[in-house]
Amino acid sequence: MVKVRLRPIVNGINLPTVLKTAILPGDTIESIFIATQVGEVLFIRNGEIRTFLDIRPQILQLGTSGGYDERGLLGLAFHPQFYYNGLFYLHYSVAGTQGPGVEPKSFQPDPCDPNTLNLKWENRETQYDHIDTVEEWGFNRNGQPQKRRTLLNMRRPYSNHNGVNSLNFSPESGKLVLTTGDGGSGYDPFNLSQNDLEIAGKIIEIDVSRYPYIQSPPIVTRFDELPVTIQNTLTVMAKGVRNITGISFQRYNHQYIKYIGNVGQDLVESIFSFIYYKPFPVPQLIQALSMNMEPDQEGFINLGWRGWEGTLPTPIIKSCTTNPNQDEKTIAYFNEAVKTSVRRIQPLTSYYHQDQRSDKFAGTALTGVQAYMGRAIPALTGSVVFTDLARKGSPAPAQGVLAYTMARMDGKLNDYRIIETDYSFGSQAAYYVSLGTNLDQTRLFLGVYGSVRVTDFNQGTVFEIIP
Repeated sequence: MVKVRLRPIVNGINLPTVLKTAILPGDTIESIFIATQVGEVLFIRNGEIRTFLDIRPQILQLGTSGGYDERGLLGLAFHPQFYYNGLFYLHYSVAGTQGPGVEPKSFQPDPCDPNTLNLKWENRETQYDHIDTVEEWGFNRNGQPQKRRTLLNMRRPYSNHNGVNSLNFSPESGKLVLTTGDGGSGYDPFNLSQNDLEIAGKIIEIDVSRYPYIQSPPIVTRFDELPVTIQNTLTVMAKGVRNITGISFQRYNHQYIKYIGNVGQDLVESIFSFIYYKPFPVPQLIQALSMNMEPDQEGFINLGWRGWEGTLPTPIIKSCTTNPNQDEKTIAYFNEAVKTSVRRIQPLTSYYHQDQRSDKFAGTALTGVQAYMGRAIPALTGSVVFTDLARKGSPAPAQGVLAYTMARMDGKLNDYRIIETDYSFGSQAAYYVSLGTNLDQTRLFLGVYGSVRVTDFNQGTVFEIIP
């Protein structure tokens, strides 16, 4: 069993959504950067915490319905040449864009009612929850961060499933990678994740070096609503995404393994990995679909959602009130599960919401996935570390879980192991909300929060995971 210690780096901060490092222009050492859900970017240098950027007034008002929220500042990425050009990128939910939402707000498909299986997102310009934006920032002449341009404005149907740690640069292609959730509610009511024209439910590469300077890009939900000059800079890496914790790249024999975590619906959380993929230029997708042709699926990464939840055909759980052990599980989208069964990739590893095995745990929601290449914790070298929000069934207060699996190249499902920690949180809840690493993946950082309510402020701690 792997045992580690948690060393507090900073505490008393708001909920940390992104943890990563960068070297500031003119500096000589890496600083740890922390993006908080409410809209702050903090950085720690030589043990001192400072504010790098504060866009809280630009963030949509969070927690208006009970405190739990999946919107806010969700993505932060530094350009590979950040030290020289000072460019970085943000993904956040925009203040003043709150819409009425989409019906049904709480959705569950009924296999006996085809009407529930073929819903359409109508009246998109008026029926939506909020707008997310992706922006490019740099430094002005006074050395202060300043917005340079907007890359994308995305209208979202529901408040949840917007992704988190959603911006990362690919060391392989040099492009900015945006990971988007399926649009929210549950069970992907409009099947956005499998529709090639929908931005939702995709992993998208953005060539920022070719991106046009457009004063105000349109607010869109589909690729074909974008100007052609923007379409030409976009490729789609993967689809079939439900909700995602970003993407992690691990160098392996002059190649890169890509790891992505897909948050589950009712039963299972899954981590996928792949090396080879065929990036589809958005103009080609649009052209093929305009001619009623299906794009060649060879090499197109498909995680399988909504037909598949990890390793399982997406189920609906019908409760058995007299004996919960006899709950019935029905395949929600049978036809879609059949259609995508041979096109989807298998997870590298999965863990379940119910698991009685003594060496496993019952999970709640996957919150972070990172490759670890350091040697300080030898048992984890070359592994993939992941976090779950909180172990189910354990006595209060709630506490998250650290675990890991090893890379494998044969495409088969791998097992996972729990990582034990020595830290005592006492009577305080400790939800594991984020996982990060430094530039060469030799250090791991864990974000912990004392509440699931974003409006319960200043309950966050960032730890380094050490031997």
